[in-house]
Amino acid sequence: MNDYYVREGRGFSVVFALTPRDEVVLVREFKYGIGRIMLELPSGLINEGETPRDAALRELAEETGYVADTVDFVRTLVADATNSTVLMHLYLARGARVRARQRFDVTENIDVELTTLDGLKEKLRDGQVESAFQVAGIATILDLLERQP
Repeated sequence: MNDYYVREGRGFSVVFALTPRDEVVLVREFKYGIGRIMLELPSGLINEGETPRDAALRELAEETGYVADTVDFVRTLVADATNSTVLMHLYLARGARVRARQRFDVTENIDVELTTLDGLKEKLRDGQVESAFQVAGIATILDLLERQP
């Protein structure tokens, strides 16, 4: 029998941030694995000793400069059950405003983009959001928002 390898990790957090005008905060960032710029929600790896919520708050501020009034846990999704222990932790942030300065890692160069909820739905439909975990996270939050009074 061949060896079977499983990638272990602390996971990552993804933040669906809404401004007071209900605009969604998105990022455009070059992704080395696929070799092109991707449109995504702010997200990033959980550092050692950090909670998923802390990682969500940190990534939102670092990648976008936005800080939110509230950040609520929505759901944890399994990123790749076949080959990995990594989990994706999804958060909904409200009242997001620019209150910090973007701070990039050495491999990051991120552009921030705002869109309406309808605009985001269109970006999903026309394939502008390509990452499977991003599509899942956005669809989960859009469904949640549509079910709320």
